[in-house]
Amino acid sequence: MTGTGTGTSLGEGPVREGPFRVGLVGYGLAGSVFHAPLIAATEGLTLDTVVTSNADRQQQARDEFPDVRIAAAPDELWPRADELDLVVIASPNKTHVPIATAALKAGLPVVVDKPIAGTAADARELAALADERGLLLSVFQNRRWDNDFLTLQQLITEGGLGDVYRFESRFERWRPELKGGWRESGDPAEVGGLLFDLGSHVVDQALVLFGPAAAVYAESDVRRPGAEADDDTFIAITHTNGVRSHLYASATTAQLGPRFRTLGSKAGYVKYGLDPQEAALRDGERPVAGKEKEWGVEPEELWGRVGSGESPATAGGTPVPTLPGAYPAYYAAVAAALSGTGENPVTALEAAAALDVLEGARRSARENVTVTL
Repeated sequence: MTGTGTGTSLGEGPVREGPFRVGLVGYGLAGSVFHAPLIAATEGLTLDTVVTSNADRQQQARDEFPDVRIAAAPDELWPRADELDLVVIASPNKTHVPIATAALKAGLPVVVDKPIAGTAADARELAALADERGLLLSVFQNRRWDNDFLTLQQLITEGGLGDVYRFESRFERWRPELKGGWRESGDPAEVGGLLFDLGSHVVDQALVLFGPAAAVYAESDVRRPGAEADDDTFIAITHTNGVRSHLYASATTAQLGPRFRTLGSKAGYVKYGLDPQEAALRDGERPVAGKEKEWGVEPEELWGRVGSGESPATAGGTPVPTLPGAYPAYYAAVAAALSGTGENPVTALEAAAALDVLEGARRSARENVTVTL
């Protein structure tokens, strides 16, 4: 298997033909709603094994994918590593590093859900191990394929906003009641809280758009009664090119702000509402190979607006068609990387750079200082 943890071309070795057999570790929200449907919809990939110890989730996997094999624990995969071509890790955050390490040592390429690790150092160690073994190590940063992000990326590339000065990104929710589970745990070992959950998305997007971070300031609070982990977080990044990103991740926002407000020397872009793909997947809708243009489309009334000197709240600016969201493109890129015809879509070192920012943000919030990176 030819691969890389750092993102260089995978086309140097012989081209391999699929379908590539995938072992999926974890069948909770991430595994059942995101990974399994997207893997199943990707030409060149086949969902071979689902790993979960939960009897109800085992039955759910069988119902949804009648030909899938079931394993109760990841350790059941390694003795038959020659029967798999890829391991996808969608289990709780604290398990990402040990399972990814075991998979790489078994000779298997790996996709890890975000965050890849609890620290940037651990992410870089995994990247080094993948490089040493010549194996693909990719990180599922699906929000790079959100409809609004793809649209904003195109606007910036085409110069429609001029030189961007300030980028505001909000991933806000109104969830005044706790849901429970490891994501809301205050145990540092769980790598819970919004800073490392939704923060992983908004920071990654900011770094993709505007490059490396020079400094970070953050405010992180625990607002809800009984909560243990941060549920209301603000991150300010100063990028090395001078752009300032203001990023919000919250479960306590009673009135939601714009998803994006991007201000440039020529114009600004304001976009409300979340990409529709997660809601569609939760509702049981599935992307279909060959019909990608029909997936991730949103109605015209939700399009963002580009303008200057006016407010979109009073119909200022011009509506800009939102590009279709494209989560299936991530696994299509993974399949190409496995075949030797494409590159790693999201590298472990890119994820490590985001973790540098998140760790700096955590320190900033704790010590009330601006952290230089």
